[in-house]
Amino acid sequence: MSTHKTRAPRPKDAATLIIVKKDGPKPRVLMGQRHEAHAFMPNKFVFPGGRVSASDNRITPATPLRAHVEQSLRALSRRANVAALALAAIRETFDETGLAVGVKTKTEGARMTRSPEWRPFYACGVAPSLDGLEFIARAVTPAARTKRFDARFFLADAEQIQGDIHDTSEASGELLDLKWLTFAEANALDLPHITRVVLDLVEKRQTQNPPPAPFIRFFQNRMQVDYL
Repeated sequence: MSTHKTRAPRPKDAATLIIVKKDGPKPRVLMGQRHEAHAFMPNKFVFPGGRVSASDNRITPATPLRAHVEQSLRALSRRANVAALALAAIRETFDETGLAVGVKTKTEGARMTRSPEWRPFYACGVAPSLDGLEFIARAVTPAARTKRFDARFFLADAEQIQGDIHDTSEASGELLDLKWLTFAEANALDLPHITRVVLDLVEKRQTQNPPPAPFIRFFQNRMQVDYL
């Protein structure tokens, strides 16, 4: 019998953005349901996000990451351009929800980038801004999975969205049933384990001092948590 072990696929950099709306009696977060045809987490409710693209490394944000956010992102990381992680979270959120997180710009959007992935974002008259983002968690998919991601989770206030925060008509359709949910409503849905962990972190941040960002990964099927 062969003892050869298949090498686990290397996790790909990814980023997620949790947006919190605080204009009502209870905070709400934006979530959507992944299509049943998706190979990764079908039918699960998640926050918007996705893989980091090469184009994210070439975008200059209107404002940079704050020093403490950049420091946390660099901890236990070999990535040179950590701003690309936050930019990916903003770009993927725009693609999946139609909501642009950033600042208004007077420059004609179509002329601000040559990247086809970023042109629709800039065409809204918005430039991505990073100084309002918090870095709250990092998690690597276990080695046994066929699709693996090294995901960074960012937090933003809905006030950073330019335009109507309820208008998701320009969303790509990758996430279905987009809605603003209270923490109780979100917890009642079918969530991936890591999404539930991050949701709990976000809820605690509403009433407690922000804790260090956990870095969740697995060694020999055992979870290890460090703090960044």
